[in-house]
Amino acid sequence: MTTESILQAVTGGERLSDADALELLRSNDLTAIGAAADAVSRRLHPSPVRTYNVDRNINYTNICTAVCDFCAFYRGPKSDEGYVLPREELLAKIEETVALGGNQILMQGGLHPKYKLDWYEEMLRDIKQRFPQVNIHGFSPPELYHFTKVNKLPLRTVLERLREAGLGSIPGGGAEILVDRVRDEITRGKVMTDDWLEVMRVWHQLGGISTCTMMFGHVETLEERVEHLRRLRELQDETGGFTAFICWTFQPDHTQMSDVPPAGSHEYLKTQAVSRLYLDNIPNIQSSWVTQGLKIGQLALLFGANDMGSLMIEENVVAEAGTVHYLSLDQIRDAISELGYEPRQRDVFYNLVDPELEQKAIDANRAAAERAAAARAAKAEAAEGAPANLVELEASS
Repeated sequence: MTTESILQAVTGGERLSDADALELLRSNDLTAIGAAADAVSRRLHPSPVRTYNVDRNINYTNICTAVCDFCAFYRGPKSDEGYVLPREELLAKIEETVALGGNQILMQGGLHPKYKLDWYEEMLRDIKQRFPQVNIHGFSPPELYHFTKVNKLPLRTVLERLREAGLGSIPGGGAEILVDRVRDEITRGKVMTDDWLEVMRVWHQLGGISTCTMMFGHVETLEERVEHLRRLRELQDETGGFTAFICWTFQPDHTQMSDVPPAGSHEYLKTQAVSRLYLDNIPNIQSSWVTQGLKIGQLALLFGANDMGSLMIEENVVAEAGTVHYLSLDQIRDAISELGYEPRQRDVFYNLVDPELEQKAIDANRAAAERAAAARAAKAEAAEGAPANLVELEASS
């Protein structure tokens, strides 16, 4: 089939086959593929609304027993740069998130070799006791699988205990490419494909929801990208527990794979668009402005995405790889408005937040931005009036 006939079939409601998805990934007709993904997105989400979330990515530890060549964030158990967030610091981060209108935290960490399950249960209970209204979107499948090994407990028991302690939903981190050949090449000591999927399967069977992801543009083939999508679609056919899919390009800087040429925006937009066409049973696609920047992140809303993702008050993992894109809440909202959509804040279930609470979040973020700008101006003014040697000292610190 030609690209045109494939796109006509999928926009007409036919399920995209693996062979046709591969053909689209090989195609350079970005405009046509994007238009088809946009048509499918509009069919699934016909309202004039496009959404975003306000949350914070809290990495409670960077200590990890796995060795991932693509990761610039982790530190080995014996590293002097390893940390575990003190509980009060973690709670202070959540308090700041709530003050800015956040209704969720994304909480992930490395595979710490020491802590038992009761440590994580206590952390969850401390958070829920202080902030009962906040959803804890936490512990990716590699962490949860690791917990079963450290504690010598069945997966279902681990998930049940964490849910009882306050775990609300599971992020799709650690998927990379769900093909064992790829995982063997880029990581050691980390969950493999079937076990990653089994964590999600059991969580969904318990009534939980989760997101799913794909990090591409490294050692995988196009066929393996399609295999990754197929494994996700098959599990979603079985359980229906995935709320959203997020893909992004591998960020090679400061990693052991820094020689890999970075995938560009063309490849990102095409892969996201094909993902929207292929994952016909996953309702939402999030833009990855965190890795792509404002303009490509905005353009992603015309290539199959219906959600701008999170304000991301804090982000550490991608930043360690040297990719640092920060957007204000007004920038996210403006990016949506400029495309003719109404920007609306959502929760983890993709329910729209009450307009009064949404406006409070907008006002709080604007006030915080004004305070930050005033602080920067005051610091600059103080530096101008400081002795030259002091200015040089501050500049070098």
